[in-house]
Amino acid sequence: MDVQQANVEYFFRLVYECFHGGCYGTPSTAAFAALLAKLWLWIVAVGYVLAVVALFVIVYCLVRLFELRKKEDEFYGTLLLAPDEISGGHPRWQHIQELLDGNTASQWREAIIEADIMLDDVLTKQGFSGVGVGDKLRSANFSTQKEAGEAHGVRNRIAHEGSAYDVTEQLARRTVAKYEVVFREFKAI
Repeated sequence: MDVQQANVEYFFRLVYECFHGGCYGTPSTAAFAALLAKLWLWIVAVGYVLAVVALFVIVYCLVRLFELRKKEDEFYGTLLLAPDEISGGHPRWQHIQELLDGNTASQWREAIIEADIMLDDVLTKQGFSGVGVGDKLRSANFSTQKEAGEAHGVRNRIAHEGSAYDVTEQLARRTVAKYEVVFREFKAI
């Protein structure tokens, strides 16, 4: 039985010669090659046009993004709200006071944590640098710094120990009073 095998090497040789000009001699392949050359020129031209359009779109989007960030900085840059003229107080501070007037230890914990967040915002607005409140307090120098450090220490114990740290109403009121002294120094409330 005679087994015939396909000559793959011969097939690849024909393809290679065609790509290097060997098959352009016949009229049908010459027309096909010319069509492929024109098609390739159109593909290249469309590609350049799309690249230029994409470049303009990217530049436009970047300009709009920077404008949006500028507007966001203007809008969200003021972390502390001005005192409310109707109620006569700062809304965030009023929320902290409402939590402090609560009856549960979880509300007192939340009041201390909210006051610490507000302290972080106040220190940031005053230009003190650092990763957290502790770093900002270490780089700061103001008259109520000791009270701020003590209040932040209570907040840290709450954050690290959680509900295992016993927060009494007296401790919560004393801690929030320390935050209040700091806020009044910086005229945040």
